Amino acid sequence: MSFPFREGMALRFPGPPPARADVVVVGGGIVGVMTAWHLAAQGLRVVVCEKGRVAAEQSGRNWGWIRQQGRDPAELPVMIESLGLWKALAQEIDGLGFRQSGVMYLARTPREMADFEGWMIHARAHGLDTVLLTRAEVEVRLGRAGGWTGGLRTASDCRAEPWAALPLIAARAVERGVRIVEGCAVRGLDRAAGRVAGVVTEAGRIAAEAVVVAGGAWSRLFLGNEGVAIPQLAVLASAAATVPLPEVFAGNTADAGFAFRRRADGGYTVAPGATHDFFIGPAVFASLRPFLPVLRKDWRHTRFHAAAPRGWPDAWTTPRRWSVDRVSPFERLRILDPAPNMRALAAVQDAFARAFPAIGRPALAAAWGGMIDTMPDVVPVVDAAPVPGLWIATGMSGHGFGIGPGFGRVMADLVAGRAPGHDLSRFRLSRFTDGTRIAPGPSL
Repeated sequence: MSFPFREGMALRFPGPPPARADVVVVGGGIVGVMTAWHLAAQGLRVVVCEKGRVAAEQSGRNWGWIRQQGRDPAELPVMIESLGLWKALAQEIDGLGFRQSGVMYLARTPREMADFEGWMIHARAHGLDTVLLTRAEVEVRLGRAGGWTGGLRTASDCRAEPWAALPLIAARAVERGVRIVEGCAVRGLDRAAGRVAGVVTEAGRIAAEAVVVAGGAWSRLFLGNEGVAIPQLAVLASAAATVPLPEVFAGNTADAGFAFRRRADGGYTVAPGATHDFFIGPAVFASLRPFLPVLRKDWRHTRFHAAAPRGWPDAWTTPRRWSVDRVSPFERLRILDPAPNMRALAAVQDAFARAFPAIGRPALAAAWGGMIDTMPDVVPVVDAAPVPGLWIATGMSGHGFGIGPGFGRVMADLVAGRAPGHDLSRFRLSRFTDGTRIAPGPSL
């Protein structure tokens, strides 16, 4: 079995797009859909244009964690709000797979426990129910075979089923007045007098006073063609679903080697805990300086590849400039569907078997890869662009599924001219050009 969202699947939201809207959202991931949800709630006409299928890329391929634990301190207030929004969504929409079953991080070394202890200052500042776990407390939950020396747990954290949840949320957004059009690539902006006047799609022009770019791993390519530079790169994360197995823990769990999350079908979503694959392309050379701090910190967890496959956002042959009257890169590759790193997933199977010998090496029912849009400091850009009427919500750095509803609300209020309710200074675009020291957040 392979990942369920493929390019050949039928359109659920076929359009056509309207000729006019108040706001166009580029990208049908969780942040784009929830931005549209909240804009429509304010009475604005909003259309989401998705080049492929809703949830077909990283918003449908992630681990399904909805966590406060381990967040960058600047993200925590938005994440706490987002958790409340997830609870409201689960009450309104059946089938999201939403469960409040907790998140637990596991340590094998004193250094890892020290990192957990250091994050507790943020948990206490925000009134979270996060607690440190001793070796004995971990063994009560997971047994001794894993060899863990302690842990960190937030019982109020949650999970959902990504590939089920987002399409259901999108369908409810449509019922609330949002227009969603799949198979409709936005080729570029339409401008008048130096500001946004709409977008040009493969299906024609949509007039609009505001455009939100929430294109995930494609955002840098789109914005670059509009003269807006962002230091965003993308890394490949691999994941798999096991066959149904006995329950060893109901929540979400990870150590440095592997992660697992109980699924609604009785299996587990499993993945490498910290490792990922990076494909070298032109963007890495343009963004090398701001990424140096995180590269120094994480290079041992990264497998480097010389070049990305043809058509990927940062492939050597992918055009960086194109005209809106020509076919764009977004039409040439509708769904970014990378092959998973099966060697890394085999190591995860081995680690699972060592930790839980009574279950043994789990058989995999499905495996998939996804491209995570990441920023040098591992927090997103949520801000106005230097083009009037253009807004950016991208670079969620693997955290977007859980925090997407919150940042969707924030972005909707920014676009509508309302106070966002949170300090967004850490997420401003100008931090990469105004001399700010780029400091990666907690790598928990």
